[in-house]
Amino acid sequence: MQYFEDIAVGAVARFGHYAVTRDEVIEFARKYDPQPFHLSDEAAAATHFGRLSASGWHSCAMVMAMLVEQLRAVEQAGLGSPGIDELRWLTPVFPGDTLRCETEVLEKRVSRSRPEMGIYKSRLTAFNQHDAAVLTMVSNALIATRPAG
Repeated sequence: MQYFEDIAVGAVARFGHYAVTRDEVIEFARKYDPQPFHLSDEAAAATHFGRLSASGWHSCAMVMAMLVEQLRAVEQAGLGSPGIDELRWLTPVFPGDTLRCETEVLEKRVSRSRPEMGIYKSRLTAFNQHDAAVLTMVSNALIATRPAG
């Protein structure tokens, strides 16, 4: 199990593999972000995207799927998140792309009000198959401290 004490500032992790499909892009857009350039090749061709692109929120959801898989793999004693400090969509994500993630731990501290948990801040960058950064975010995570004994 990975606890707060096991998190090192400066630690870098590389993980994930997410194949972006056309059907998933359209399905997500229909339900959550029904802008024409996420739904139609013709509408997308008339925009700066040039072709059908995933919603930025869909990109976040794909990143979250990879992140949760990674946290399960390291058996992290995670307790959720109080939020994101920064989120940037840098490059469009298209059907046919394959995404992966890198994280770097920026800082950490024990909670002042709840000493049984720690808080750490990390920067996540998602890349496509061309190693182009498509998304960055700085997030805060809550994690249990190691139990006594």
